[in-house]
Amino acid sequence: MTTAIGQPLERVDGRPKVTGSARYPTEIPAPGTAHACVVGAGVAAGRVRSIDTSAALEEPGVLAVLTHENLPRIATQPPLVPSLFGGPAPGETFFPMQDDVVHYRGQHIALVVADTHERAQHAAALLRVEYDESEPLTTIAQGRDQAYEAESVFAGFLPGRTSRGDIGAGLEKADIVVEGTFTCAANNHNPLETSGTTAVWDGDELLLHDGTQGVNSTQLTVGALLGVPLSKIRVISHYVGGSFGSKAMVWHHPTLAAMAARAVGRPVKLSLTREQMFTSCGHREEQEQHITLGATDDGRLTALRHHKLSPTSHFDDWAEPSLNSAAQMYACPNHEGVYRLIRANTMTPTFMRGPGDTSGMFALECAMDELAERTGLDPIELRLRNFADVDPASGNPWSSNGLKKCYERGAHSFGWYDRDPGTPRREGDWLIGTGMAAAGYPAPPPGSPQRARARIYADGSVVVQAATPEFGTGVATVMAQVAADALGVPVERCRFETGDTDYPGIAAAVGSAGAGMISAAVHAAATALRDQLIGEAVADRGSPLHGADPAGVVVADGTMSAGTSREQYTEMLLRNHRPDAEASGTWNPPGMDTPYGMLTFGAQFAEVAVDPELGLVRVRRMTGAFAPGRVLNSRTVRSQLMGGMLWGLGQALLESNRMDPRTGRWENNSLGEYLVAVNADAPEVTVELVDVEDRIVNPLGVKGVGEIGQVGANAAIANAVHHATGRRIRKMPITIEDIIR
Repeated sequence: MTTAIGQPLERVDGRPKVTGSARYPTEIPAPGTAHACVVGAGVAAGRVRSIDTSAALEEPGVLAVLTHENLPRIATQPPLVPSLFGGPAPGETFFPMQDDVVHYRGQHIALVVADTHERAQHAAALLRVEYDESEPLTTIAQGRDQAYEAESVFAGFLPGRTSRGDIGAGLEKADIVVEGTFTCAANNHNPLETSGTTAVWDGDELLLHDGTQGVNSTQLTVGALLGVPLSKIRVISHYVGGSFGSKAMVWHHPTLAAMAARAVGRPVKLSLTREQMFTSCGHREEQEQHITLGATDDGRLTALRHHKLSPTSHFDDWAEPSLNSAAQMYACPNHEGVYRLIRANTMTPTFMRGPGDTSGMFALECAMDELAERTGLDPIELRLRNFADVDPASGNPWSSNGLKKCYERGAHSFGWYDRDPGTPRREGDWLIGTGMAAAGYPAPPPGSPQRARARIYADGSVVVQAATPEFGTGVATVMAQVAADALGVPVERCRFETGDTDYPGIAAAVGSAGAGMISAAVHAAATALRDQLIGEAVADRGSPLHGADPAGVVVADGTMSAGTSREQYTEMLLRNHRPDAEASGTWNPPGMDTPYGMLTFGAQFAEVAVDPELGLVRVRRMTGAFAPGRVLNSRTVRSQLMGGMLWGLGQALLESNRMDPRTGRWENNSLGEYLVAVNADAPEVTVELVDVEDRIVNPLGVKGVGEIGQVGANAAIANAVHHATGRRIRKMPITIEDIIR
């Protein structure tokens, strides 16, 4: 029987997006809407001595200027908890304008509300702010001596130190030691749509149109901050113009928009500028990782020490989990991972695509490439000799693996064994190099229960609802496919409705968890509805299926069958004068104590051309082979993986930001200065999918692809640059200066 799952269906949201009929959160019309403009601190540390608002308030159309002197106090500050756990998920445990202290440059210190966006911006420019400035600390170089070992990181979800075996004994046993320090520049989020919210009060009820990865997270966070019951808050987010982590946690602007709307007594739109995205929605932190590998002469790992140093804010111990998948990739008996943090004048860092593993696996996979060179082994052979048959961190079996097949499929597709591992090929002024790296990313992590609702109408149409927004992954298309197969109806009869807290709750779709969480909930709801309808049919004396064993009834094309007896869903509903039938479903993700290792695996390959005199690096082709479990839509999966690989290219060669140590200002704070990969940078990209069955992660065996495509791509490129030039470059991004120095 042909199934909808896996088919390369076109996205149902494609036409609304390209024709402009899709409405984004700050495009929602509301009568009498005012506009709010955020003002950020002009210093990185100190206090606001005074804010002169008089000139702004005298401007035509200005309705209010809110500062720490007149903004209401928040009801409570919820703790920092990753948004997938289904509770309040503030981006940092600090809320602005509650006092006069400045913790970081760009921190929101005022909010100007006017009847037009332009008037709000103009009035904001008229504010006169005086500071008592303090000396800022913003970089690793400034704060190295003040670093401390974190008790926990990632909002307390992960320990600050992990170990197994005896790292000292492992290093003593080693014949070869590879040691290096790897640095990663800070990265900033730049989705097409900047973050924004439209807030509308109706009496004591609040409606928010918010650009978010989780409407329930926004509802819970704003409710806690304002002290408003959740039953009084509705959050809608039908379309989101990209996120990649910037809209995973809930930042200050939704609550500020609600406060402003209450203050002026009319709807308020608050949209961050491109420059404010650099100071308002977190970032991937600057980081330094020190790796030590110990191995025998034949390349078998005896020790892996992996330490990370990075700045965090004054109020949260946050570091992206760079050491975790790296600790699970290889069968190394002795391991030590340590996070060290520096309290800096910065906002709390946050999720960014491939959080943790893009940086951690960059360091590990570049070190593994060096070890392969030292041992005289092919890089794939070295990795195979250290293949982990079980999760080395816990000793548990894998829920599924597929890594060996990824090596094999990727190498064959790329032509890996056709290369000369010693001498790069020359084409005119270009040196041609090739490199590879392994990839690993946690399969959907534990989280809160996920829910969905399915309804079938007497005309045969199906509507499935869940609160998850459509933020660019094609979820509305893919979940219609899941529902169609579970109910046994044609996919064209199914519609998936998203992005509304009035629908059953789904945690924010972050960390590659979205496809697994949402599909499991949709599958649960649709199968519950199918079983309900079958149960009603076999109990109905008027049905041809009356008296049949429910377990023996199958459904296809909307028709229930048992032997030669058949009845359509629609026939049964119409006979009983029922306009529809409905059921809900809940899925509980595996807990922390699940006795399985759960990673999604892959292998990345890259070919680069390097001009050593001009310092230019051009990626010519990339191949990625991945084992993501069950594929729900082959078109959207390939698009996700290709996008991740190209982002890995950007991280390896382009994306970089740095805080000025004197001012705490991001040196590249717009798309005019912050470099991202564009079409001209994109090489030929090949995506290979390796089938693996996983009965543990969720009912459909979906492990997710949102993050794994980026992991390892940067290391494959860096290793290819080494092959071309003979130079080990242990930093991201690789720049012209690194090549010609």
